Amino acid sequence: MKKVLGIFGLLVFICVATALMSDRFLTEFNIENLIRRSALFGILSIGAAFVIITAGIDLSIGSVVCLVGCLLPWMLVEHQFSVPLALLVVGLISLAIGLTHGLLITKVKLQPFVVTLCGLLFYRGLTRGIVQDQTQGFRGGFQGLRELSQGEVALPGTDFGIPNPCVILMVVAVLAIIFLNFTIYGRYMLALGRNETATRFSGINTDRMTILAYVICGMLSGLGGMLFVLDVGSAQPVDFGNFYELYAIAGAVLGGCSLRGGEGTIIGVIIGAAVMQVLKNTITLVDAIPTNIEYAVIGAVILGGVVTDELVKRYAARRRAAQQAKLDQ
Repeated sequence: MKKVLGIFGLLVFICVATALMSDRFLTEFNIENLIRRSALFGILSIGAAFVIITAGIDLSIGSVVCLVGCLLPWMLVEHQFSVPLALLVVGLISLAIGLTHGLLITKVKLQPFVVTLCGLLFYRGLTRGIVQDQTQGFRGGFQGLRELSQGEVALPGTDFGIPNPCVILMVVAVLAIIFLNFTIYGRYMLALGRNETATRFSGINTDRMTILAYVICGMLSGLGGMLFVLDVGSAQPVDFGNFYELYAIAGAVLGGCSLRGGEGTIIGVIIGAAVMQVLKNTITLVDAIPTNIEYAVIGAVILGGVVTDELVKRYAARRRAAQQAKLDQ
């Protein structure tokens, strides 16, 4: 809870500071766009959080976003797939990617970093090969489907609406919270991240939990890719989804997920994803900040989160040791 309150305080501070430095920050257009982008990256961050909770990592999120984001309009426009069939295909592809990652890590005993780094390269290369490096778009069609990401839920008595991706994020978040905190499998997953050996010796199928984490991450990456392309309307396979895995991982780490595993809250992850998007928005709106330092900011934020997590761990360990010493006396 302290971590959640801390990151929420950081979010409020950045918002207030940006509003004071730019009169464009609090405009209706900017706020609505900021909420939409935060929701889209929040979905990716929740997927990354499940993997990080198991002490893993997924570097392929951005490439999965690219693969799904390019294949969906490619199937609908170029090959006249029906909407349900196209959605089913990209859903199965996302599931298969997560399942493959999980199996390679648990059965072949490969490192998550290596598996997902190879996935980062493979899925983008595969996408470029399939669509022949051509930009894929909806060509003005499928407006009903695109409302899934572009539309909004109107608030009674106001001109402001909640973007549909935010509603989808709420659904995903509620399901994730229920799974992690109120099911036996969620507790197994947290235990796996804290101590895999002890969890395995207690009779829990740790391989199954690891595979499930990567399947969830793959599915949410695919959902994110679909929503992103429905939002912007087109996808260029060369750069669509570039570095999205960094935003997802940064959001999860900022939100309280320890890279050692075993810790994390979904609410914190969502706030962490929002912090990343507000920072990006700040860099864009505030003239005094160069726009070309965006990735430097992301790197600094990730490093700061990791350093803070390490310092907190050490402090907690020393405090427990001191308390134990007092009891022994």
